[in-house]
Amino acid sequence: MRVVANILAHILSLVFYPLFVPTYGIALFCYAFQCPMVWSAVAIIGTVLLTCVLPMTAIGIMIHKGKVKDIQISNAAERTLPYLYSTIGFMFWSYLIGGVLEAPLFLTLVAVGATVALGIVTIINRYWKISAHLTGIGGLIGGWMSFYAAADAAPTTSIILIWMLFSLVMMFARLRLNAHTSTQVVAGWLLGIVCTCLPYCIITYVV
Repeated sequence: MRVVANILAHILSLVFYPLFVPTYGIALFCYAFQCPMVWSAVAIIGTVLLTCVLPMTAIGIMIHKGKVKDIQISNAAERTLPYLYSTIGFMFWSYLIGGVLEAPLFLTLVAVGATVALGIVTIINRYWKISAHLTGIGGLIGGWMSFYAAADAAPTTSIILIWMLFSLVMMFARLRLNAHTSTQVVAGWLLGIVCTCLPYCIITYVV
């Protein structure tokens, strides 16, 4: 049973590697809103290149040079430079979504929020190993919360339960691998939600 749990934790950590999450989010958006094919293709390919390929290429080079030990960047002391490269990629991605593709405001703010969250994670990780995996998951959930706010609707109970179950499973995976403490995974999750949901909510309900 322990072996199965460890294998599952490794699979989940790989499938929901933080740099993959923006692509999942954009693909879900394009599918849910039946976006035009050309728009969807540019959005998805651009997201893959800027938030995944670019940062992972930099990480691969650093692994080759011995500056980073593994793709998960398990050592918190090694995370600063890879995270900085990732943040730069996310900045260009935010411009692509909002400036080039002129996506709906909520989606643009989600992209900007995800970039800000990654920047904050970069700073925090110099002192404390906050979970980037859970920041990504929280960002994905926060993005959908922003969508509901934009649609002036409330998520159903079943959707909320799915979000919570998904989050708990990912928290279990990271804890199972001894990658983080419970406080670090919860903090990452909350950071992701706040950064991707709060901006649109402030603009909508406060400004």
